[in-house]
Amino acid sequence: MKAVRFHEYGDPGVLRYEDVEQPVPGAGEVRIRVAATSFNPVDGNIRGGFMRGPIPVELPHTPGIDVAGTVDALGEGVDGFAVGDQVVGSLPMDRPGAAAQYVVAPAGILAAAPKSGELADAAALPVVGLTAYQALFEHAQLTAGQRVLVNGAGGAVGGYAVQLAGHAGAHVIATAGPRSAEAVASAGADEVIDHTTTSVPDGVTEPVDVVLNLAPVDPAELTALLTVIRPGGVLVNTTVWMPAPGDEERGVRGIDLFVRSDADQLAQLVAMVDRGELRVAVAERVALAELPALHARAAEGGVHGKAVVVPPTA
Repeated sequence: MKAVRFHEYGDPGVLRYEDVEQPVPGAGEVRIRVAATSFNPVDGNIRGGFMRGPIPVELPHTPGIDVAGTVDALGEGVDGFAVGDQVVGSLPMDRPGAAAQYVVAPAGILAAAPKSGELADAAALPVVGLTAYQALFEHAQLTAGQRVLVNGAGGAVGGYAVQLAGHAGAHVIATAGPRSAEAVASAGADEVIDHTTTSVPDGVTEPVDVVLNLAPVDPAELTALLTVIRPGGVLVNTTVWMPAPGDEERGVRGIDLFVRSDADQLAQLVAMVDRGELRVAVAERVALAELPALHARAAEGGVHGKAVVVPPTA
């Protein structure tokens, strides 16, 4: 089968499009014929060797954490799935990924794919959707009537965060640049702050209960976001290389989020997609052979929105 792998850590040039042996599912695993994976920034960090501590991988390594595809074979002891089922999942980051025609996955991390839309586009959901869900509802415990600031709402996670928070009945304030402001507003933001012209703290006119930081701001900017949070509130930060600050005197907690696979949460997101409550946004489709070029564009800041990566069908 065809796959993209890197045999050493480095820049996007280490990625190779090559023939590899088709994997065989072990006990509790399924093999998936991949309809698509997607690009996540952590893919570039793993490839570059920056995540060797928290995410040790065996070289050569196939990237691609998200997967959408069709169950092709079952390992011993798998219940709940059958050959032919369409599934989505967030794969273990330390194991071979889905930038390939086939991938093996633990059955327990998979959910049925959305029935609406193209199967390949569903690869844009798992990692970013789970990140937004876990940030808002596990860590921030967001409830109806609360005010939430989504800083960096123009990215892929931000689009889901705005939709999920709005659907939960929160008042959503989002920061975005001119390129993404319209999309953020259409996702349901009640207020949009143009961070290119306005300081984010200056743009928040009333205190918020929750700040979700998705932007690679400098530490001083991150700390400044504490000033817009009411006493007892929370700041959830996804840029885990920069610890989330808190304000102990006012009871404001700072939480660092590192997303994990969760099939039940993913199934909830899929159900929302099928009910029309959550929109899966795909900015572009890229052929698997072009994944090295996609990594290179991302390294230069040239990827905007979610890119799904589609392997050849034969």
